[in-house]
Amino acid sequence: MAKRRKPYRFLNSAGPLIRKARLRRRLTQVQLAARLQILGLVMDQATYSKIELQTRSLFDFELALIAKTLGVPAGDLLPGTENLKKILPSLYQGKIKK
Repeated sequence: MAKRRKPYRFLNSAGPLIRKARLRRRLTQVQLAARLQILGLVMDQATYSKIELQTRSLFDFELALIAKTLGVPAGDLLPGTENLKKILPSLYQGKIKK
């Protein structure tokens, strides 16, 4: 009998907005991770990538430092209320809307 896979679990809603902001600044994931390390946040490219892919939780202090590094307010990296209402059912089901 085949082993049943666990459902995919949603872990953050900010990843796509963080990615857009990073690309606007024309930074690679490696460059951004390096800048975060300079600020004292221990995060390598692989860990940072998981945030953008929404497969890793995002702590508030990480969001604040990512926003600082990207030169944007932290609120700009979070979905607005209307968008959050639309994606909330998917978040509860553990599905990432692409």
